[in-house]
Amino acid sequence: MCRSIKTLRPPALAEEATEDEIRAAALQYVRKVSGFRAPAAHNQEVFDRAVEAVAEATAELLAGLEIRGGAGTRRAS
Repeated sequence: MCRSIKTLRPPALAEEATEDEIRAAALQYVRKVSGFRAPAAHNQEVFDRAVEAVAEATAELLAGLEIRGGAGTRRAS
Protein backbone atom coordinates (compact mmCIF):
# COMPACT_ATOMS: atom_id res chain seq x y z
CA MET A 1 0.00 0.00 0.00
CA CYS A 2 1.26 3.44 -0.86
CA ARG A 3 1.61 5.26 2.45
CA SER A 4 0.66 8.62 0.95
CA ILE A 5 -2.82 7.36 0.02
CA LYS A 6 -5.12 8.17 2.92
CA THR A 7 -8.34 6.44 3.91
CA LEU A 8 -11.26 8.24 2.26
CA ARG A 9 -14.19 6.91 4.29
CA PRO A 10 -15.62 7.70 7.70
CA PRO A 11 -14.50 7.67 10.42
CA ALA A 12 -11.06 8.46 8.94
CA LEU A 13 -12.62 11.51 7.26
CA ALA A 14 -15.21 13.53 9.13
CA GLU A 15 -17.02 14.35 5.88
CA GLU A 16 -17.43 12.91 2.40
CA ALA A 17 -14.26 12.61 0.36
CA THR A 18 -14.03 15.37 -2.20
CA GLU A 19 -13.48 14.83 -5.90
CA ASP A 20 -9.98 16.29 -5.45
CA GLU A 21 -9.15 13.86 -2.63
CA ILE A 22 -10.37 10.92 -4.70
CA ARG A 23 -8.36 12.04 -7.74
CA ALA A 24 -5.22 12.60 -5.62
CA ALA A 25 -5.48 9.06 -4.24
CA ALA A 26 -5.99 7.68 -7.76
CA LEU A 27 -2.95 9.60 -9.01
CA GLN A 28 -0.80 8.24 -6.16
CA TYR A 29 -1.97 4.70 -6.91
CA VAL A 30 -1.19 4.97 -10.64
CA ARG A 31 2.20 6.52 -9.89
CA LYS A 32 3.03 3.67 -7.52
CA VAL A 33 1.89 0.91 -9.87
CA SER A 34 3.49 2.40 -13.00
CA GLY A 35 6.70 3.48 -11.33
CA PHE A 36 6.41 6.92 -12.97
CA ARG A 37 5.94 10.14 -11.04
CA ALA A 38 5.42 11.94 -14.34
CA PRO A 39 5.19 9.77 -17.45
CA ALA A 40 6.95 10.54 -20.72
CA ALA A 41 4.82 12.18 -23.40
CA HIS A 42 4.26 8.87 -25.20
CA ASN A 43 2.76 7.40 -22.00
CA GLN A 44 0.78 10.43 -20.85
CA GLU A 45 -2.55 9.45 -22.43
CA VAL A 46 -2.65 5.93 -20.98
CA PHE A 47 -1.44 7.27 -17.60
CA ASP A 48 -4.25 9.88 -17.53
CA ARG A 49 -6.86 7.27 -18.54
CA ALA A 50 -5.70 5.03 -15.72
CA VAL A 51 -5.99 7.86 -13.19
CA GLU A 52 -9.54 8.60 -14.35
CA ALA A 53 -10.53 4.91 -14.25
CA VAL A 54 -9.15 4.48 -10.72
CA ALA A 55 -10.85 7.70 -9.57
CA GLU A 56 -14.20 6.52 -10.97
CA ALA A 57 -13.82 3.10 -9.35
CA THR A 58 -12.90 4.74 -6.05
CA ALA A 59 -15.91 7.05 -6.12
CA GLU A 60 -18.17 4.08 -6.91
CA LEU A 61 -16.65 2.07 -4.06
CA LEU A 62 -17.07 4.88 -1.54
CA ALA A 63 -20.66 5.48 -2.64
CA GLY A 64 -21.53 1.83 -2.11
CA LEU A 65 -19.86 1.20 1.24
CA GLU A 66 -22.02 0.77 4.32
CA ILE A 67 -20.31 2.09 7.42
CA ARG A 68 -21.70 0.49 10.57
CA GLY A 69 -21.33 1.59 14.14
CA GLY A 70 -22.13 4.66 16.15
CA ALA A 71 -25.68 5.78 15.37
CA GLY A 72 -26.38 2.85 13.07
CA THR A 73 -25.79 2.11 9.42
CA ARG A 74 -24.85 4.96 7.16
CA ARG A 75 -23.48 5.12 3.69
CA ALA A 76 -20.08 6.57 2.96
CA SER A 77 -19.78 8.61 -0.22
